[in-house]
This record gives sequence, structure tokens and C-alpha cells, in this order.
Amino acid sequence: MSIRRLPENLVNRIAAGEVVERPASALKELVENAIDSGARNISVRLGAGGIDLVEVTDDGCGMSPADMALALERHATSKLPDEDIEMVSTLGFRGEALPSIASVSKMTLESRPDGAEGWTRTVDHGVVTGEGPAALPQGTRIRVENLFGNVPARRKFLRSARAEYAAALDAMKRLAMARPDIGFTVEHDGRRVLAVQPTSARPERVAALTSGELIDNSVALDFEREGVRLGGVASLPTYNRGVADHQFLFVNGRPVKDRLLIGAVRGAYAEMLARDRHAVVALFIDLPPTQVDVNVHPAKTEVRFREPALIRGMIISGLRHALDQSGFRAVRRPSADALAAWQQEPIQTAQGDIFAAPAAAIGSGYQGQYGQRPTYPSAYENRSSFADLGAIPGEDLAPLWGRAAVAHEPVPERASHPLGVARGQVA
Repeated sequence: MSIRRLPENLVNRIAAGEVVERPASALKELVENAIDSGARNISVRLGAGGIDLVEVTDDGCGMSPADMALALERHATSKLPDEDIEMVSTLGFRGEALPSIASVSKMTLESRPDGAEGWTRTVDHGVVTGEGPAALPQGTRIRVENLFGNVPARRKFLRSARAEYAAALDAMKRLAMARPDIGFTVEHDGRRVLAVQPTSARPERVAALTSGELIDNSVALDFEREGVRLGGVASLPTYNRGVADHQFLFVNGRPVKDRLLIGAVRGAYAEMLARDRHAVVALFIDLPPTQVDVNVHPAKTEVRFREPALIRGMIISGLRHALDQSGFRAVRRPSADALAAWQQEPIQTAQGDIFAAPAAAIGSGYQGQYGQRPTYPSAYENRSSFADLGAIPGEDLAPLWGRAAVAHEPVPERASHPLGVARGQVA
């Protein structure tokens, strides 16, 4: 068979297979374009996990009609002012995202730059079906519908709407964590599921996207070595999870899933966590662009470092140093004031409050001796109350309560020690 050139529509579909694996991939590419446009607020709408709808609206610089037409062509980008690809400072630079997504969906692109009129352009699975004026504020709005509608082989391999939504939300959390100076909102099927306002503090943004408890149960990192800077937050060893879904890694503001970095985090906690437990971390690595290659994966989720040993050693030593400085801190428990706010409500029976008296008796200095039956208030001699508890009249109810009593004599030595009522609680 002779060699031939592939048609443009097939080239775009092949590129889409590399760049657009699922709705979350398309969402990531569109939001990265919005971030690179200088947006301060980005709004996302999803339908059926992104399978039916992905809409991204930003207030960035916008595009002219000519730029919009050029943006839908392959390998056309404004993010490489020259041919020095080693100095990439933006999230996107390949110029494949928009034409690839447009070739496997119905895309509506609307944009308006400052001081100009808005314009819209519609592409249905690679074919331009319409364009004209549009009314919208400064910025860009991209609407992607019916993803993989003309590629049933790819569409049937998508997971359920719930699983695709989870992947899209995770992608949004990582992008929002990387840029705390930008506000993000996400709506799914008409319900708002994420909303964060711009802030200058990374720890607060990380806690807002993971758990509010992370601030009190983590240590801050800020180290620099040979031009490489490591920052972020790392959880205490006692604050961990059964899955590694709360490990966020960033290189020059780019969310990545790099095996080197994941292995370094695992190595730092190796002597502090069980094999099936995982720490909660958000690590931000900043280094000169010439020291890292971001052009090793079509979706830009992997990177290659020029000195991987330096990065790995810095992560392990930085995490261990920060955790060692925290001493023997453990997960913070609720304060005594918070615990004191809890009150035990009495249980009402036909004979009255049967738990009010013992609570008062215990709180007023109730004491008993190991192996001896304690004395109870006269209200507890009512045999009908004992019957309501399912006990035989005159039976000792202390083992049923499981209350701790002050011991006046040591526990007698025995050959066997059967489990009994708890004597107290530590921590």
C-alpha cells in the first residue's frame, strides 16, 4: 500500500484521541485556555458529567473574529511568541485543544475583546455551521455539546455520568488549587457544587477544596535549594486517608501526576504510615523552565526533570524536616468547650426519667469499689423501672451502664483476665 496524506478531519480525530480522553480532559483544556487568557473569574457548567454539556465562561482578554477562526486550526497558538519551546510559561502551548474538541463535538465559541463587538462561531463535528455577532461581556464562552457524538466507539467506552462528573470535579479542584488568585464556580445539572473566591493564601485555598480540618492538622512547607522552591502543605501522619485521592502535585503552577513525585511523597511518609494509608499533601514546585520538560505528554499531565534526584531528595527531606519540626503533634481533637456543649437528654418512660438520676449521681461524685455493688439513689429502687430496662429486680446494673469507677484497691492477680467493664479512657 502506498503512503498517502490523511484528510484534515481524520487528523483532527486522531489528535482528539490523544488530547480528549474523556469530558474531564476537554474541560481541563478549556479551563487552561481561560487561565492563560488572564481571566480573574471562571465559571463552568456541566451536564451529565460533561458528556452532554461542558461550558466554560471567563472574563479574560477575549478574541477577535479573525483570531477565533485561527484558533480552530491545528497548531495555531498565541502562547509561543517565538520558537523557544523550552521557555514555556503558560499551561497550554500545543494549539491542538480547540480543533480536536471541535472535531468530536458540537462547539459554540463566543468571544469579545475589550473595546470591540462580540462574535460567535459554531462548529459541528469539524464543520463550520454558522457565525455572526454575539452579545456578551468581555471574555470568552465556549460551549461543548454531545461529546463523541459522531464517534460511537469512543462514546460507549465512557463511564457513567457520575464517574465522569467525579473526574471533571477533580480536574477543576486541581486547577483551582494551582491558581488561588482566580475565582472558580462549577455547576452540575443546575446545582452549584464548587465555589471559591480569589485569595492570596494557598493553604486556605487547599483547605477549601479538600477539608477545613487540614489547616489545623498540617504543616507548611517553604524550602529552596539550587534554584528550586518547594512550598505547600502536608498533613500530619495521624491525619491520613485510605486512598491517595488527596495528593495534589504542581510544577510551575501546572497540575501533574508524576510517578517520581508520588514516589517521593510515599518515601517521606514510609516510616510514619501503614502501607494502606496515604497522606494529604499539596506540593508546589517552582523551578526555571529550562530545568523541566513539559512537552512529554499530549495532555501535559506528565513532566520530565533535568535533575530528578534533586527533586526527589528535596521533597523527601523537606517533608521530613517539616514533620520533625512539628514535634509529636497529632490530630487535633474537639476542644473541651465543644465537648461540654453536648448534653444527655433523659429518656421518658411511664415511670419518669430513668436516666436523669444516675447522670446526676455520677456527676456529683459517684464512686464505687472494684468488685462491689455501688449504691444508687432511692429513685432506682422502683422495681417497675428495672423491669422497663429488661433487668431482674435487684440485679446490679453497673455492668450494663459501662460506667468507670474510681478504684481503691489494686486489681487482684489472676491466671486469666476476662474482659470486663472499662475502667477509664486515655486520650
